[in-house]
Amino acid sequence: MTTTAERTAAGGRAQRLKFVLILGGLSAFGPLSIDMYLPALPRMAEDLRAADSTVQLTLSAFIAGLALGQLVLGPLSDALGRRRPLLAGLVLYVVGSVLCAVSPDAWLLVGARFVQSLGAAAGIVIARATVRDLYSGTAMTKFFSTLMLVSGLAPILAPLLGGQLLNWTSWRGVFVVLAAFGALLLAVVAFFLPEPSPVRVPARLGQVMRTYGRLVADRTFAGYALASGLLFASMFAYISGSSFALQGVYGLSPQAYSVVFGVNGVGIVLAGQLNGRLVGRVSERVLLAWGLALGVLGGAFVLASAVFRAPLALLLVSLFLLVSSIGLVMPNASSLALASHARSAGSASALLGVLQFVVGAAATPLVGLGGPGTAVPMAATMAGFAVLALVAFLSLTRVRQPAGLVA
Repeated sequence: MTTTAERTAAGGRAQRLKFVLILGGLSAFGPLSIDMYLPALPRMAEDLRAADSTVQLTLSAFIAGLALGQLVLGPLSDALGRRRPLLAGLVLYVVGSVLCAVSPDAWLLVGARFVQSLGAAAGIVIARATVRDLYSGTAMTKFFSTLMLVSGLAPILAPLLGGQLLNWTSWRGVFVVLAAFGALLLAVVAFFLPEPSPVRVPARLGQVMRTYGRLVADRTFAGYALASGLLFASMFAYISGSSFALQGVYGLSPQAYSVVFGVNGVGIVLAGQLNGRLVGRVSERVLLAWGLALGVLGGAFVLASAVFRAPLALLLVSLFLLVSSIGLVMPNASSLALASHARSAGSASALLGVLQFVVGAAATPLVGLGGPGTAVPMAATMAGFAVLALVAFLSLTRVRQPAGLVA
């Protein structure tokens, strides 16, 4: 019996394209579910008669659910295979999206978003683990970079689609569209995604905890995971605060904000494709370092622009630099972190996602500390986490020289 990895190698470009589209769609659950409703946040607060901070909790709840869901579903996919947990998660996502669409108040919407996020977690964690099932080494990094072309379209199209939907429907219609997207992916996975992982490891709690403990104790894995997670937190500060900052402080309309958000998404796609072309000629570690340095540079300019109330154009260019760095950091950090963990790819993928979304959830409330009239808290949070990401990479993943060697 051949494995999916063997069939992928034999199937050539058509088979690869199929997996790019399916796994890219699954990877897009996070940005689609977050970004599509961002232009509607101010309107949601008004419609539900809730404070801005309460409505922002719908984002925090979603991020927390993504973290918890990945923590559970990653090891389950190592034990049960990828398909069954994935199909169950997609069903839960559709149910949660429908509950969001009919929620009568903000707190019920927060709970519905949590349910929705548990389902979305299945797509994200299992897509990443499936890439590790199918590929290794440079080929894995190239595939992660290719996924950025598909999943990177989500932050481009989602706010644009969300902004346009608001022209003829309420924010509830956004969640109806998300439910339809989940149902479509459920059908595609059911009919077109075979089981990619023949490896089975025990799902007993003790074994799962030992696996997580081994991963956390792996200094190199922790360094790559923290680097990507901390930069992702900078991205989440942008996601949660930019709609209020750019619309409330700088006066952009929901449609103009959607265009700005989409342009930054183009930066992620372009950086990811550049990464795919360079990998093999430049090491993944060097490319990761370049991406983190670009994030720090962009963060510094964002903070300076906000503090000194620089023209909007300078702030937008700075945001573009920081957000684009994701396209360099995520493929290389994911590939380097998963490289040595083929048998526990689901658990390793889960821990990567947990670090990203837990730190992201912690970063989100920080952007609102200064009130609605300033972009400085958002900018400071973005810059600070970008710096921490670079520090984690440099301190935890250093290549040590063997004892006795003289530089």
